[in-house]
Amino acid sequence: MLIAGNWKMFKGPAATRAFAERFAPPAGVDVVVAPPFVSLAAAVEAGLTAYAQNVHWATEGAFTGEISAPMLLELGVAGAIVGHSERRQWFGETDATVARRAEAALAAGLHVIACVGELEAEREAGETEAVLRRQVSVLPPGERLVVAYEPVWAIGTGRTATPALAQEAHAFVKSLLDRPVLYGGSVKPENAAELLAQPDVDGALVGGASLEPASFAAICAAAAAVA
Repeated sequence: MLIAGNWKMFKGPAATRAFAERFAPPAGVDVVVAPPFVSLAAAVEAGLTAYAQNVHWATEGAFTGEISAPMLLELGVAGAIVGHSERRQWFGETDATVARRAEAALAAGLHVIACVGELEAEREAGETEAVLRRQVSVLPPGERLVVAYEPVWAIGTGRTATPALAQEAHAFVKSLLDRPVLYGGSVKPENAAELLAQPDVDGALVGGASLEPASFAAICAAAAAVA
C-alpha cells in the first residue's frame, strides 16, 4: 500500500522541515511526499521519502524551468509524478509528453506515479473507459511504475468518486496494465478507509489532506489497517 502526498505549490523548505518534525507515519505502509522543487532537498534531509512533482525527459539541455532525472537522483529524490491533471490543464501536458517523461524517469532509476483520469464532461458522455484506455496505453511498462487514477472532477473540489466507482475504474486500468493503481481525488481521513478497502485500490495520491501532519498520518493509518 502506497500513500503519496502531492503538496502542489505549498510548503517551502522551512515548512517542509516543520512538517517532518511533526509527521510520524505508521508501520506497514509506504509513504512518500512530493513537495515543490525548492523543498525536495529539505524533505530528503529530514528523512522523508521524496518524489518530484514533475520530471523532464532530457538529461540536460535548453529547457528553461524543467528538471531532469539525474538532477533529482543527485538530490536523493526517489521518484516523480508525471501527467497530473493540473499539468495537463494548465501547462499543455499531453499523453505523448507524459509517456516521454515516464520513460526517461524509469530508465534513470526513479519510481514513477503516472496520473490518468477523465473530465466530468467525459464521464457524463460515457467516455471514461475510452479516456483511460488512451492515457494508459502510452505508459511504458516497468516495475517502478505506479498508476494514479484521479477523476479530474474530484480534484480539489471536495467531491470524491464513490468506492464503487473508484473500484470499477481501478479494475479497468489494471485490465490494461498490470501495475498498482492509487486513487486520487479529494482523499481525506473521513473517506480513506472505505476507498482503500476496495480490492483494486492499492493506495492513494493525496492532495490538500497531505499538507497537515495529523490528517496525512490518519490517512496513512487507514492504509496500514487494510494493507
